[in-house]
Amino acid sequence: MSRVTLSAARLGPRDVLHVGSAGLRSRPVRVVLSALGIAIGIATMIAVVGISASSQAQLLRQLDALGTNMLVAKPGEGMFSGQEVKLPKDAVGMVGRIAGVEEAAGTGDLKSSVRRSEKIPEAETGGIAVKATTEGLLDVLRGRMASGGWLNAANGRYPSVVLGHVAAERLGITRPGQQVWIDDRYFTVLGVLDPLPLAPEIERSALVGWEGAARLLRFDGHPTTVYERSTDASVEAVQRLLAPTIDPQNPQNVSVGDPSSALKAKAATEGAFSTLLLGLGGIALLVGGVGVANTMIISVLERRHEIGLRRSLGATRGQIRIQFVTESLMLSGLGGVAGVALGGAATAVYASTGGLPWVVPLWAVGGGFAATLAIGTVAGLYPAVRASRLSPTLALATA
Repeated sequence: MSRVTLSAARLGPRDVLHVGSAGLRSRPVRVVLSALGIAIGIATMIAVVGISASSQAQLLRQLDALGTNMLVAKPGEGMFSGQEVKLPKDAVGMVGRIAGVEEAAGTGDLKSSVRRSEKIPEAETGGIAVKATTEGLLDVLRGRMASGGWLNAANGRYPSVVLGHVAAERLGITRPGQQVWIDDRYFTVLGVLDPLPLAPEIERSALVGWEGAARLLRFDGHPTTVYERSTDASVEAVQRLLAPTIDPQNPQNVSVGDPSSALKAKAATEGAFSTLLLGLGGIALLVGGVGVANTMIISVLERRHEIGLRRSLGATRGQIRIQFVTESLMLSGLGGVAGVALGGAATAVYASTGGLPWVVPLWAVGGGFAATLAIGTVAGLYPAVRASRLSPTLALATA
């Protein structure tokens, strides 16, 4: 007579999902509260990364629009202490002849003050500088007019002025055609500039035509700042040549800078502060994992009768472990999905209110969801092992 060997039935993927979700379906309130801890942690991490990425994308978009091929030359420090260094009068023209330079323009500082009217005390300048400017400055800076028009060869000879947007706000100028008081006469406002992130000094200035400044405001013709745009391929070469070209005898008297470097550095370090907030999100995620583990332990204690019954009907210890690990994974996955949705929504709200592009990196979504599954696995292991070790007899007897 042959001996029959009995073996436990195998659980298919559908069976595993069914038995794993049974505990979740029977206790919906506890499931929601447990998943909420995971959701808060993931939402925090996704929102922090998304907001940082959105801000960085905005800065990179600004850099693309403004370009990184602009250099600025200014008087440097002289060889002797207190020595006044001046750039040559034809510095703008010399820079424009350098190979690779596409456009060049200059401004010259004036010892003048601008006020809303002559009745305002001369000392109350509002921090607004008066500068002479060449006609090509707007093109070199890639600036735009918020209202009105720019200086040209015709109107630049007369008492006319263009205001940076900060200067216009401080003077209370709301439209072209209004007048401001410079030195001993009124100048007509031709226009107001849009913000210029690469030239904040222009935003706080009143700009007068080069010829008009010499005729009306005693401008000596020496530029104090030279702006130039070169081809992207020749930026480094032009940067080396600027100082020797402007002042061949004393190139050390010329300081050359890259105004886009500040935006580049800001874009590169945009996520530095996010590290702290990511840490807080990670702590919240761990707390959520502890909540899941606690929920699973309580579930094992409450369901001893179910576990004993399944064991007495032939379920193996491995199948019991798979059931509770699956339940823990599904609980954590539910929190992870909710957290990703909440984090993405928070990023979208922040981006829309700040006028930023909405960016949520895929690695953050994938990494965050993978973290929830890892935490769910770890949180469910101990309860699953504990459940599998329950004796069917004792479990049924104590139920």
